[in-house]
Amino acid sequence: MNIRRHISTAALAGVSVLGLLALSACSPAGGARTEDGRLRVTASFYPMEFLARQIGGKHVEVTDLTKPGVEPHDLELTPKQTGQLGDSGAIVYLKGLQPAVDDAVAQSGNQHVADAAALTSLEKHGTEVDGHHHTTGDNHSHSEAEGGDDPHIWLDPVKYAEVAKGVNKTLAKADPDHRAAYQKNTDALVKKLDGLDQEFRAGLKKRSSDTFLTTHAAFGYLAERYGLTEEAISGLDPESEPSAHRIKDLHTLAAAHHVSTVFFETIANPATAKALAGDLHLKTDVLDPLEGINGKSRGRDYFGVQRANLAALRKALGSK
Repeated sequence: MNIRRHISTAALAGVSVLGLLALSACSPAGGARTEDGRLRVTASFYPMEFLARQIGGKHVEVTDLTKPGVEPHDLELTPKQTGQLGDSGAIVYLKGLQPAVDDAVAQSGNQHVADAAALTSLEKHGTEVDGHHHTTGDNHSHSEAEGGDDPHIWLDPVKYAEVAKGVNKTLAKADPDHRAAYQKNTDALVKKLDGLDQEFRAGLKKRSSDTFLTTHAAFGYLAERYGLTEEAISGLDPESEPSAHRIKDLHTLAAAHHVSTVFFETIANPATAKALAGDLHLKTDVLDPLEGINGKSRGRDYFGVQRANLAALRKALGSK
């Protein structure tokens, strides 16, 4: 009798251990850390990856869902990437930019999620004027096509610093042991972003024009921050051809506002910008929306590319 009870207790103990093993294999905590104890962070695209790396430092391992040179808006996730979101120690993303990521994050059940769109105020930068698209910002991504909010907050250093502070809180909750390190890194990053803001203010102070032309209307927040006006060649889609009416508008606008340059970007096709510039006898240059860093980028990181953007704007706007 006693022997049988002993066996059944041992068997039950074995079952419960197996049950625990099975549970821990499925639970998010299973993949939240690397073997050497660093927090695994999944970022949706470059500006979010940069924040996670800068704030997390040596205490995190960051994976970016969007590979260099890929248009973030067009990203489709593999089943492995979708699974990774559930297993991560933390997620840093921007809701409203990548529909595939938005859906996967919502389904992941992850408790430690920093959504950049909720960490600063978003605005609408696309408006219809007399039935034609006039813009000082962007609403070309899939989830914005209904006239939603402009997601390009990272191009404004002030808003990007606000997002950094929110990402810090998420990492600290996911990994309380390194809270002090994350705070220190965040303070250093915010200080650098404040410095960049001052560089833009000083650099764009004395200028002969306020208006710049772009193919892809990603610079609405940046324009607003520094008192500039962005005019986009085409409306909702960076790859679409502008209408004849829009081209006529841009001719008038370029003459009225002493526009010297048409900007294109590194990822999208520059053909439209180059054709328009030829037509208007204007120069072309690159203004990088910083959605990814690749071999063609004019800088190795966020700060390098933003300084290149400032130099290009200064030249185009006739800054003294």
